[in-house]
Amino acid sequence: MTTTTIEEAFAATPAQPNLRQQVLILYLGTSALDSNVIAWTRYDGTGRSKPTMGDSDEPPYKTGLDALIDGWRLLQLSQLQSHQPGHEYDVAYLPYEFVFERIVDISA
Repeated sequence: MTTTTIEEAFAATPAQPNLRQQVLILYLGTSALDSNVIAWTRYDGTGRSKPTMGDSDEPPYKTGLDALIDGWRLLQLSQLQSHQPGHEYDVAYLPYEFVFERIVDISA
């Protein structure tokens, strides 16, 4: 068996060069997947669009569950962390982040 460098391994031709990934990040109101979307961002690996944060007034889905029903695959759930006493209502980062993906065919 021959070994390759990292650069060589990542420069290899994809097994399915016509498929690309789209990523959807939804921030939900709670840790429950069926809670309301309060913020979002999208990334399009097809190169067909260049979405940016704040590019629409309405979220792409009402809940994270709606994204699943529409065919998005859930990659990462938000890690649950308890608030320190006295800091339950501090405003900071959005803690309930869910990362979704779907694979699309760019040859169509």
